[in-house]
Amino acid sequence: MIPDEPEGGNRVPRYRTRPFAAGDEEALCDLWRRCNLLVPHNDPRADIAQFATGPSSTILLAEREQEVVGSVCVGHDGHRGWLYYLAVDPKVQRRGLARHLVQQAEDWLGERGLRKVQLMIRPSNEGVRAFYEAIGYGLTPRLVMARWLSEERTSAEPGALIEERRVTLEMTERPHLPPQHPPARTKLALMRAKEPPPSFYRFLYQAVGARWLWSERLALEDAALARIIHDPQVAIYVLYHQGVPAGFAEADLRFPECAELVRFGLMPDFLGRGLGRYLLRWTLETVWDQGPERIRTTVSSLDSPAALALCQRLGFSPVGQESRRIPDPRQLGLLPRS
Repeated sequence: MIPDEPEGGNRVPRYRTRPFAAGDEEALCDLWRRCNLLVPHNDPRADIAQFATGPSSTILLAEREQEVVGSVCVGHDGHRGWLYYLAVDPKVQRRGLARHLVQQAEDWLGERGLRKVQLMIRPSNEGVRAFYEAIGYGLTPRLVMARWLSEERTSAEPGALIEERRVTLEMTERPHLPPQHPPARTKLALMRAKEPPPSFYRFLYQAVGARWLWSERLALEDAALARIIHDPQVAIYVLYHQGVPAGFAEADLRFPECAELVRFGLMPDFLGRGLGRYLLRWTLETVWDQGPERIRTTVSSLDSPAALALCQRLGFSPVGQESRRIPDPRQLGLLPRS
């Protein structure tokens, strides 16, 4: 265990570390999702099964009040140790838990006679690199070579990767904008979809996002998707035009200090009518009514060319950007090839 920590004048419960046990799979997958560690071409359950049952690996979990809030997968090849899936729930980050989990993993390796541990970090992940440098890890120049051993994984090879630039934007105060009115000669309705069936959500998500290559949510199984969209603090607003779904917006309100506009957009038949600005403006006003300290969103270079400019016109300012290469979801079978 690591010591209690002060929080708001009180002492919060200790974090208990323990090995993965039967029944932890759903909680662990959910933690990895909250930490943005999942990618479409990896099956987290297969990774869990391999680490949890392999003769030279294990998964260490951190618990707080019986909730899984941290993890690290550790294993070795008989010569070097490796770390994977280091994760700490965003609501308890920056309290020393990640450092503690790394130390627990290093101790596990040391007990088995391993003298060296290493890991791999994507070049664009500067925050994680800084963390490991701060606890004593350094770069070891090596040329890493790889190939997939099964046909279904070959779509993640460089020839099937897409270059993407992601711009993070924030709005730190409610903007003072003139009153908004629906576009002329339109019959619109905006409604929150509470606990929508995963099939309905996927319909909205794919109808709006297929042309922009949205795919992350399409890779999730129904149970994993339902845990996200049925959370009472995740709001999905659907725009109807004359009774027909025309678009949607999704807001994550779980963290009062920073709400997140996860997605917004229109179906192709409704583009060019001024409805996008109306939907985004209405959604932002609704989110601000919940009292967050700020609102954050991310716009991809694969999104509509108008998305970034629209966000900035409504009060968002860029605070960071990253470039990355992602598997083409058409090659992975998540979206049609056409």
